[in-house]
Amino acid sequence: MFSSAVGRFRLLALAEAVSWAGLLIGMFFKYVVVGNEIGVKVFGPIHGAIFVGYVLVTLMLAHRWDRKTLILGLVASIPPFGTVVFERWANKTGRLEEVEGQTAND
Repeated sequence: MFSSAVGRFRLLALAEAVSWAGLLIGMFFKYVVVGNEIGVKVFGPIHGAIFVGYVLVTLMLAHRWDRKTLILGLVASIPPFGTVVFERWANKTGRLEEVEGQTAND
């Protein structure tokens, strides 16, 4: 899965959505239920790191996509679970197909 940019993209798209869920749950407990910040303190940095990774791997795929697709991929990182929706769409439309002879740096 880490051997290609597409594999890294798929993994980080899912991880970004999961970390968003964790952060949202942490915010719910902080502001609604108990006022405890532990969930935000744990998931905030995790989500931040995964978000940066997602943006970087999306930029790594910029040479394969037109400008509109790249912008959609980057904007998808903002709303919760947008990365999963974008990844499914990109896969369905053939934008995530592996290229013959692709190296680990592609």
